[in-house]
Formats: sequence, structure tokens, C-alpha cells
Amino acid sequence: MQIPTAISTPHAAAAPTKVRWKIFLMMLFLIAINYIDRASLSVAMPMIAKEFDLSPAIQGLLMSSFFWTYAFMQIPGGMLADRFGPRVVIVFSTLGWGFFQAIAAACTGWVSLLITRLGLGASEAPIYPAGGKLNGIWMTQNERGRGATLLDGGAPLGAALGALIIAGLLTHFDSWRISFVVAGVGTMIAGVFAWWYIRNHPRQHPGVNEAEASFIEQSHAADLAAEPTHSSGKVMDFFKYRSVWGMFFGWMCFNALFYGLLTWMPTYLSKVHNMDIKQMGGAVFIMFFSGFVGEMVGGWIADKWKAAGASQAKVLRTLFGIASVIATVAIYNVARFKDPVTIVILLSVTLFFLRWCGLFWCVPSILGTRNRVGFLGGVMNLGGNCAGIGVPILVGVIVQATGSYDMAMMLFAAAGAGLFICSSILIDYSKKIPV
Repeated sequence: MQIPTAISTPHAAAAPTKVRWKIFLMMLFLIAINYIDRASLSVAMPMIAKEFDLSPAIQGLLMSSFFWTYAFMQIPGGMLADRFGPRVVIVFSTLGWGFFQAIAAACTGWVSLLITRLGLGASEAPIYPAGGKLNGIWMTQNERGRGATLLDGGAPLGAALGALIIAGLLTHFDSWRISFVVAGVGTMIAGVFAWWYIRNHPRQHPGVNEAEASFIEQSHAADLAAEPTHSSGKVMDFFKYRSVWGMFFGWMCFNALFYGLLTWMPTYLSKVHNMDIKQMGGAVFIMFFSGFVGEMVGGWIADKWKAAGASQAKVLRTLFGIASVIATVAIYNVARFKDPVTIVILLSVTLFFLRWCGLFWCVPSILGTRNRVGFLGGVMNLGGNCAGIGVPILVGVIVQATGSYDMAMMLFAAAGAGLFICSSILIDYSKKIPV
């Protein structure tokens, strides 16, 4: 397919522009909004539960419901990005989830709220596979670690900002409904801005000069040379390979821990440690902002280490191994301490190292040929969001049955151990799969 040239073509001798980094800063912004909207229910849950008289099990059901449609739409979302390009998929996804976030304000009970969460999940689903596709198109081999962590760094950043923003709106308006409307309208405005700036290819972007376009294309030519000369052409053949299952279950374990913290930590801090809305918002901000910083650090280390000559496999196995071990030990110890400050420190350490595993968003472009990256991203995120479906419900059932969060912390620690096995042992990062 012929790629349209940029609107302007500066002299090749000019320094390369940095449009690719601006696009991924925009993706960081969009994913942060994505997680602000997701986290809004968790932060507002104490207020919503009181208004609708919800049991812990029903609260867990509501926090899980988002992931039902979100998981179901992962592979279709990735295939849409492969077929139509990431730009249109990202924009329509953003507009759709902003709409469902806003109309949740009109809900009169938990059933109608559940329906809006299903719509929110379906609308948000394509954003990550499309972002993974964008990473393969715009970033070079030694930049994809930072590209992946900028893409995925919106998750802890959005969770952190969501805790402050939604808690601040709840405190100011004393209404979760107004908070949801403000968040939804802001999201739709961001979607319009994304349409204006994002493009499917460097040469389609008016801000890209010849030097930047050539720099990206030279790296991609090396990628193309490394692709298998023969491939089956059948996407189902991916599931014959251990690396794909390692990617699937590794991301599932990662999200079992991350989504467990995202959905239940506000309620845990409120109920167990008696934090009010402001204290809880501040604590959640510290925890998840630590995760954002950790993710940026992990991406920087990965790219610099690879640029210095280390193999892709060595870099990823080492970083994933360190991250999963430290996160597992930290979350295990949460159940052993009662001091709120110590708890927040341990949870911050957990998230700082856990978010190094945002580098998983390099894996689809490492394992897949260029026209299959969106599909593999969808497969990976399907695994992650199967955990999103089950973990909030399971934690709610555990808490209701035991009256304690200690067993939930053990569940999270087990997920960390699974992450270590999948990311450090099962995935072969050295070659592409011939599909």
C-alpha cells in the first residue's frame, strides 16, 4: 500500500522532528483519561454503595462488569486496528467511552449502572491494541520500550489522578453524578483532539520532516528483514506457540494484581484504615503515581540497556524478573502490617516495580509480524482482562466470607509469582512467530 507523503517535506539535512514522541505523550494522556474514568467507580463506591445499599459482593460485581465487555472486545479491537489503522479506532473508542461515562450519572440503581459499565468496557477495549499497533508503526527498535511504557504509563497516572480528581469533585459537589458527567465530557473533548493530531503513518503527518520519516523507516526495514520468510497466514496458528500463551497468562497475572489494587484499594483504605475521602484520595494518588514513575523508569532502563548492546531477551527477562519478585514480596507483607503509613509505602513499592511490566506492550511487536501486531495485542489484553473480570468479584466474595482482606493479599501475591514464571521463563523474546 502506498503511503501518502507528509504535507511538508523539509530538507533531509534538517534535524529529525520529534512528532513520534508527541504522539505517545498524547497516548499517555488518553490512557490516563481512560483510567480516570475507570477509577471513578472505585473512588465513588463508598458513596454509591451507601445510596444504593450495596453489599460487598454486589460492589465486586459492579467493579467487574466493566471487564466483561472490555475483555470480549480486545481481539476484535486489535483486528479493527490492523484493518483500518489505529487512528480511527483510537478516536471512536475515546468518544464512545466518554459518552458512557457521562450517562452513568442518570442511573437510578445498580442494574442501570452495570449496563453503563458494560458500554464503557466495550468502548475502551480497542485503545490498547490500537496503541500497540501505533508503537510498531512509529517507534524504532530502541525506542519501543519507552513507547510501550508511555502508552501503558497512563494506567497508573490515570489511577493516581483519578483518585485526586474524582475525590476532589465528590468533596466539592457532594455528588458522584456530577463527577461522572465532568469526566465523560472531558473525555469526548480529548477524542476530538486525538483525531486532529494522530496519524497512521509518519509520512501522513504534516509535522514530520524527511529526517524523522527516514529514521523510522530505516529501523523498520531492519525489522522487516528479521521477519520470517514464510508464514502460515492463519491467526489461530499463534496458539501453537508457548510464547503466545506466556504472553497471555503473564499479562493476566499482571492485571490480577493491578486491577485488584485499582478496584478494591480505595474501599480497603476506607474500611480497614478509616480514611475519609480526602485521605483515601491522597493515599491512592501516592500509590499509583509511584507506579507511573516506576513505569517510566523501567522503559528508560530497557531502551538504554538495549542501545548499549544487550539482547532484547536478556533485558526483558531481567527487568520482568526483578519487578515481579519485589512486587510479590511487598504485596505479601501488606497483610502483616496495620500501620496506615507502612501500608501505603508497601503498596507504593508494589506498584513502582509492578509497572515495569508495562514493557509487556513491546511483546506483540516482538513476537508478531507487522500486520499481526494488533491481533496479538488484543490476545494479550484479553488475558489481562479475564483477570479484570474475575478478580474484583473474587475479592468481594473473599471479603464478605472472611470479613478480612488478608486472603485477598495472598491472592495478589500468587498472581505476582505467576507473572515471574510467565515473563521470565515461558516467552522467547529472540524471534518472531511465523504466522
